[in-house]
Amino acid sequence: MSTRYTKLSGVGNGISFAWNHGISYPCPSTFTYAYSFGMLALTFLVVQVLSGIFLAMHYAPEVNLAFASVEHIMRDVNGGWILRYMHANGASMFFLVVYLHMIRGFYYGSYVQPRGHLWASGIAIFFLMTLTGFLGYVLPWGQMSLWGATVIFNLVSAVPGVGQSIVEWIWGGFSVGNPTLNRVFSLHYLLPFVLLGLAILHILLLHEVSGTNPLGTETVLVAPFQPYFWVKDFVSFTAIMMVFSFLIFFEPNSLGHPDNYIMSNPMVTPPHIVPEWYLLPFYAILRSIPDKLGGVIAMGLAILLPLVLPYTNTSPIRSSVFRPVYKALVCTFVVVAVLLGWVGQMVAESPIIEFGQVLTFLYFFILIVGIPAVGILEGQYGKDGLFHDL
Repeated sequence: MSTRYTKLSGVGNGISFAWNHGISYPCPSTFTYAYSFGMLALTFLVVQVLSGIFLAMHYAPEVNLAFASVEHIMRDVNGGWILRYMHANGASMFFLVVYLHMIRGFYYGSYVQPRGHLWASGIAIFFLMTLTGFLGYVLPWGQMSLWGATVIFNLVSAVPGVGQSIVEWIWGGFSVGNPTLNRVFSLHYLLPFVLLGLAILHILLLHEVSGTNPLGTETVLVAPFQPYFWVKDFVSFTAIMMVFSFLIFFEPNSLGHPDNYIMSNPMVTPPHIVPEWYLLPFYAILRSIPDKLGGVIAMGLAILLPLVLPYTNTSPIRSSVFRPVYKALVCTFVVVAVLLGWVGQMVAESPIIEFGQVLTFLYFFILIVGIPAVGILEGQYGKDGLFHDL
C-alpha cells in the first residue's frame, strides 16, 4: 500500500507541477506576441531531441560511413528524408526564435535584477546551443564538416603551453579522424538533454520571479496563462510552423552550405570555410582579431558577455518603452549583430576585415560601455524632466 501511495503521490505532484507552471500560472495582462518566443524555443528544442533520437538509430559515426549513412537516411529509411530536414532546418528555427527571444529580453530589460539568475540561465542555454549546433554541423562529414572541425578545434592550440596537447586529445590523434567524429557524435547526442534540463530550470526561475511585461512595471493586472495566453501562443505556433513547413517541403537545403553535400576529402581544402548562418556573427568576431588567442577569447566573450548586464545596469527604468536612447541603442546592437553575420560569410579580405573590426568594436562597446552609460544619461535627464512627456 505504501509503495502504491508513493507512486500516486508522485503522479499527483507531477500533475500539480504542470497545472501550476503551465495552466494556472498568473501572467501580466500586458503580454504581447513577443513573449511567445520562449514557448517556441522550447517547442523546437523538443523537435530537435525527438528527431535526433530517430536519426541516431541510422547514423554511423565512422569517417568512412558517416556521409553514406546520411544518404542512406535520406534515400532508404522510411520517412528518413523528413526527419533529416526537420532536424537540419529545426536547428535554424531554434536559433532564430532564441535570437528573437534574446532581443525581446534586451528591449524590455528582462535582465534587470531580481532576474539576474534567470538571465544567466538563458545565457548558459545559449552557450550550450552554440556548442551543440557546431557539433551537429560536423556530423554529416561533408567538406564543410571536416574542415570546419579542423579549423575550430585547432583554435584551442592558441592556449599557451598546453594548447597543442589539448587539440590532440580532442582529435584523438594528430588530425581530425574517427576518434574525433565519435566524440562529436557522443557530445551532440548528450547535450540536448542537458539543454532540456536547463530549459526546465529556466522556466522555474522565471516563475519564481514572475515574467516582465512591456511596460517594465511590477504591479500590473494578471490573468491565468490558460486560456488567455495559450491563444496567443497558439497563433505564434501556427505562424512559425507554416514557415518551418515551407522550409522542409519547398526549400530544405536553402540554409545549408553546398560544399557540405560533397563527401569530405582531407586532400582538398574548400576555398572558403564558413559555419552555419546562426554562428556567423561570432565567426566574424573571431576573424576580426589578428591574434589567434585574442580571437578565441573575443569569440567566447561575445557569447558570454551578456551575463554581466544584470550587474552593470544603471537605469531605474526597465523597459525601453520609456527609454528612447536605450531603445535606439538596442536597435543599433541588433543591426551590428546582423552585419557581423554578413561579414562572417564573406571572404576575409580588405575592406571586409576592417569593416568586421569596426563592427566588433561596436559590439563590445555597446555591451560594456553603451548600456551602462545610457542608463546614467537617461536617469540624469529623467531627474531634469526632459523625458517626462515620454
